[in-house]
Amino acid sequence: MDNYEFNELIKTLKNKVNNIASIIKPHDIEKRLKEIEELENSPSFWSDVKQAGVIGKEKTKISNLLKNYENAFNAVNDASELFDLANDENDEQILKSLFDDASKLEDTITSLEISMLLSGENDSKNAIVSIHPGAGGTESNDWASMLYRMYLRFCEREGFKVETLDFQEGDEAGLKDVSFLVKGENAYGYLKAENGIHRLVRTSPFDSAGRRHTSFSSVMVSPELDDDIEIEIEEKDIRIDYYRASGAGGQHVNKTESAVRITHMPSGIVVQCQNDRSQHKNKATAFKMLKSRLYELELMKQQDANNTNEKSEIGWGHQIRSYVLFPYQQVKDNRSNEAFSQVDNILDGDIKKMIEGVLIALKNQS
Repeated sequence: MDNYEFNELIKTLKNKVNNIASIIKPHDIEKRLKEIEELENSPSFWSDVKQAGVIGKEKTKISNLLKNYENAFNAVNDASELFDLANDENDEQILKSLFDDASKLEDTITSLEISMLLSGENDSKNAIVSIHPGAGGTESNDWASMLYRMYLRFCEREGFKVETLDFQEGDEAGLKDVSFLVKGENAYGYLKAENGIHRLVRTSPFDSAGRRHTSFSSVMVSPELDDDIEIEIEEKDIRIDYYRASGAGGQHVNKTESAVRITHMPSGIVVQCQNDRSQHKNKATAFKMLKSRLYELELMKQQDANNTNEKSEIGWGHQIRSYVLFPYQQVKDNRSNEAFSQVDNILDGDIKKMIEGVLIALKNQS
């Protein structure tokens, strides 16, 4: 990097910070934080625990956003002033240090952009994730299993906790269906970018002739709803089935109909849960999953988006991302148009940068 390139970078980053400031309005955030502080000092504030909790979450969210903005604003301005000073004094050592730290400066602005993009109403919530294989039997079941492992590794990297809600093994390999709850700050904000069809191209380990196969799996992500959000479900619109849980769980699980499947007939949404030995608890969890899916479906309708919750077309032309392992190695997201060659790392859960690229691309397209 030379002086001209760094100067152009500073201009670009300043423009980004100014654009973000026009959106988040830091002075309005400061004003709101003062209002919250006054509310907290009121003796009656803590008498309404529920409302206090809502305001507390708001305070945390906007405080973090303001902090990230101030860090980015100060970092860019400090670098700009130091660059001008080093140029005036022909200080090559400081200039080299600035050039070496340029990528860190860009990362600071990216962090601000992501903070802004994850400030939506549901972004801070936990996420309910379901993975369903497409047509293709063992191939697709194995691909669904690979995606499941990728998300578990991603959650481990980010410090998210995972609770399996439903898991059905494939007949020969992989899995038929899996649903899990991801708990952590901005879990839904990040994982919502994974909502859609994922395509895999590889030489099949299940094909003795070593032919290339293409497999598809759908990933559906919904925010875990707070108890204060009401979703009406009429009894006539649902069918509840009870069945014996499959897989690990001991004799009790396998001999009693503790697993629960709920079908919402108007939408075609099906949810199931078998993570607990108690049929009652599984039923309560399944209803929570259904409410989250219906809520997500309504949000998508309001945004005039395509309903990726429908599983009718898990195949060609509908994928959000392609993972190619043969004849070359590349992961390409169709929304950000970014391509990555470190396929093994991505399948091992290193997907945060890829997700952030999607979030930024979708924001720019809106």
